[in-house]
Amino acid sequence: MNKILLVEDDEALGLAIEFSLKNEGYEVVRATSVKEAKHQFDQHTFDLVILDIGLPDGNGYDLCLHFKQQKESSVIIFLTALDEEANVVMGLEIGGDDYITKPFRVKELMSRVKVQMRKQGRLEASSMIFASETVKIDTNLIKAYKNNESIPLTNLEYKLLLTFMMNAHKVLKRDDILMKISEGEDAFFDENTLSVYIKRLRGKVEDDPKNPQFIVTQRGLGYRWNKDVNRE
Repeated sequence: MNKILLVEDDEALGLAIEFSLKNEGYEVVRATSVKEAKHQFDQHTFDLVILDIGLPDGNGYDLCLHFKQQKESSVIIFLTALDEEANVVMGLEIGGDDYITKPFRVKELMSRVKVQMRKQGRLEASSMIFASETVKIDTNLIKAYKNNESIPLTNLEYKLLLTFMMNAHKVLKRDDILMKISEGEDAFFDENTLSVYIKRLRGKVEDDPKNPQFIVTQRGLGYRWNKDVNRE
């Protein structure tokens, strides 16, 4: 049974989300503060975290950073009333995997949770290694490396990198990329959000992110992995 940490201090909303998640078959642990959330995170292993931004003793951004420091692969969906673009970008930049603003339909949140769960539980290709100069992906371990050192990637960054390396030298349109990394489901982020993820990924695989050599932009078309890729 998948286990979810729900961090929400609004009692009524927290109970409604907890009920809906349990009705979908998930095990749920609910926390209402930063202190309680950290305690629960240290005591249990969670498949996903639903994280409110505004908390009585802190904020969800700092809590997200704490979770990522403890476990880089933590999957986090931000839940907040803050819908300004800067807040969305900040949430993604620090490692959030998705972002939903209040008010929202519980059905939509359940859909987003399912998408993230599928991304965790499914390998993107048969077990093999994709190598491209200094960058490598091991699909058996679901890990990426640069210069033989592990690269900390979120689930979506991993899927994005693998999509590029599996389609080396092919120009991928933005819509096609969104479709591939969402496994045919409706993508819950727009093209601007995709740009944020690509910028983050470049920061991890490129020697000079401002002058990318691996992930290049084809103006008016999309993006392309610009290096040869060998399969081992």
